Amino acid sequence: MIPYPFTYHRPNSLAEAEALLARLPDAKLLAGGHSLIPAMKLRLASPAALIDISRIADLSFIRRAGDTISIGAAVRHFEVADSEMVHKAIAALASLVEEIGDPAVRHMGTVGGSVANNDPAADYPAAVLALGATIRTNQRSISADDFFTGMFSTALEDTEILTAVDFPIPKRAGYVKFANPASRYAMVGVFVAETAGGVRVAITGAAPCVFRSSEMETALAQSFAPDAVASIAIRPEGMNSDIHGSAEYRAHLVTVLAKRAVAVALRSSGGPHG
Repeated sequence: MIPYPFTYHRPNSLAEAEALLARLPDAKLLAGGHSLIPAMKLRLASPAALIDISRIADLSFIRRAGDTISIGAAVRHFEVADSEMVHKAIAALASLVEEIGDPAVRHMGTVGGSVANNDPAADYPAAVLALGATIRTNQRSISADDFFTGMFSTALEDTEILTAVDFPIPKRAGYVKFANPASRYAMVGVFVAETAGGVRVAITGAAPCVFRSSEMETALAQSFAPDAVASIAIRPEGMNSDIHGSAEYRAHLVTVLAKRAVAVALRSSGGPHG
């Protein structure tokens, strides 16, 4: 394989990273590298420069402010999984992170990298969308409903750096996925959350981009129970289809896993009346 040249930069501050990104228009941000590096190996990406933001202290934090858990972009998956604060406030989020990849992936991959990359089979986008999170960048705040725009595509501009994700603490929530046995990516993953603004259901892995099911949300708003979604059939049109599972199979899994996610949410909250 013929190598191609690129420069590597490791800024010590967000301001330094911003300056590098402005000066190097063909650069790519590097956090954990579990999405970008494989893409570079396959020649799907060939940036002229890499800007490694993984060591910026201002991007590495987990804190609670009122009814919100804020997680910095450079926080690694295992740190979220090990956080007592996250376990107590949003157990479903901690559970989701514990199922990402394997220990090596969890010790290198970052929250910001996963959310910004928006892989169709990634777990984090389901939590972000179901919890109605807010994505903060060095320039603005973006609601989850406006952030994910398509396969590997988000609302981030070229000069934006994702700095943190603010997760509202739900009344109850549950996440269940059917994982590819090799990669541990979600063939289908369903995150159900009863939030202050209502019930939200987000689905990852099934389609080219994470999405919400308004039909399931309406049903669960009337009765937060597994049976409420048992008869809701998701249409397979537009679903992912590959050697691991057809579009019809994935559509069927959505309903199966939604029922299980509701059951998980009920158990975590102590029952139907939480």
